[in-house]
Amino acid sequence: MSAERPILPPVRLHTEAELARDALAAPLLARAVRLARWAGPDTRVGAGGELVDAQLPAAAEHLGLAADEDGAAEASEAWRLAVDTGLVEVEDPATEPGADEEDFTDDVEGTVTAGENLALLTGGSPQDVLSIWLDGLEAAHADATAPVFDDFADLVGEDGSIDFDALDWDPETEAEFLDGVLGNLYLLTVGEGAGDEAVPLPALAASMIVPDDMGEPTDDILEQVSDAMMRLDDQFRVLEPIGIVEYRPVDEALLAEEGEESVPPADDDDVTRYGMVKLTPLGIYGIRARMLDAGVDAPAIGDLADKGADVLLGGIAYYPEAAARGEIELWLARHGADGAAGELLDAARGEDPQAPLRRLHCQQALALVGADAEPAVRAVLGDPELGGLARVWLAERGAADVPPPSEAMIFWLAIDTIAAQLEADGDLDELQGLVEGLSGQHSGFFDEAWRVDHPATADVLEAMGRLHSDKKQAKDARKAAFKARSRGGSGS
Repeated sequence: MSAERPILPPVRLHTEAELARDALAAPLLARAVRLARWAGPDTRVGAGGELVDAQLPAAAEHLGLAADEDGAAEASEAWRLAVDTGLVEVEDPATEPGADEEDFTDDVEGTVTAGENLALLTGGSPQDVLSIWLDGLEAAHADATAPVFDDFADLVGEDGSIDFDALDWDPETEAEFLDGVLGNLYLLTVGEGAGDEAVPLPALAASMIVPDDMGEPTDDILEQVSDAMMRLDDQFRVLEPIGIVEYRPVDEALLAEEGEESVPPADDDDVTRYGMVKLTPLGIYGIRARMLDAGVDAPAIGDLADKGADVLLGGIAYYPEAAARGEIELWLARHGADGAAGELLDAARGEDPQAPLRRLHCQQALALVGADAEPAVRAVLGDPELGGLARVWLAERGAADVPPPSEAMIFWLAIDTIAAQLEADGDLDELQGLVEGLSGQHSGFFDEAWRVDHPATADVLEAMGRLHSDKKQAKDARKAAFKARSRGGSGS
């Protein structure tokens, strides 16, 4: 039942049906679908599956694109996605039975048929649609991290080989950098207190370049940030059509003004001219899926809905309050009120460091169960670990016939409550208020608290000594902590 602190905060995803609709509306996938339906036996493609140049004007016209180089490039990009996502299947003649590969050149043309995935986009489940879209995201990510060169011919040697070293391009490094940027954008989007605002491109680039402990960035660092900005500007232009971001590119006029060499000063009023980017709900889903594939713990609210109460209380141990409540609500909706209270109370027992947090979240969950929890709550009134929690819950509901707690139970509950907040690393001011409030409710609190048989007694008293604003009370807390450690078995 122990829990680890998640690296990333839990995210509330849109439903799969909503995300699938967003995926189908993504401009690049929508174009790929239109071309896949347009293609037929007469569609001419090269040996690599790409549309031949002579075919591009018709493809661009079908998509309603301009009859120029940009239109042809966008049509070609959409066709590549159709191939990469299995919306079309390309049969290379060189692979057909009886074919001699030496008989074919790069100019050979293949045949096109509809791919199995094309039917899934209209007749499949939302999961099918999202699976196809994720393949499209992988393809777009690969395009975004591909090398940029001015003249490909300069890279081809006399023997026809390509000098990749001349590109000064490391595919792994490029992919890791973009993934790091997308990870930072994800954290800025879903983190506690994060707003719904777009992120300035310079800030995003700086988050990857400028060391955390650096004061004033050096000229070299600023130049690296500027270079990263320009690369990210290109990459987000590639990624936007697949639907993961809303992107306002760097102002072209600004690039002309500044020679593409500088980043905005800290006091620039119009930082939007330097690019603004925002993850879409589909982008949150997609980046999380990529992180999960990479082994990153990226929780989503609802992950624990079909798990046991022990997994629920352990899993939400370090969740922000709103996320914990959301997860509990989904868990209760799946499990129903009948029997849920007893299962939650059983899972709240324990002497491990996370046990106080489990009891705290158990109490929050019982509040959502409502009156149906009362029989199970009354059943633990005599439990040394849960009896105090049970009395608080019953008293808050105005229940009758609630036995008064013993003094030992009052002190144990006080220690357990503070231990939960310490483990959760809660707000310091709130924690100080809790410490002073609990110690102030009982005269001679520290004369008795050190005797409490709780695993966290000594640690809690030590923390109270650090947090209490009254010097005498703080000193009494430290003395009590020393006594608790001396008697053994309380804290470490």
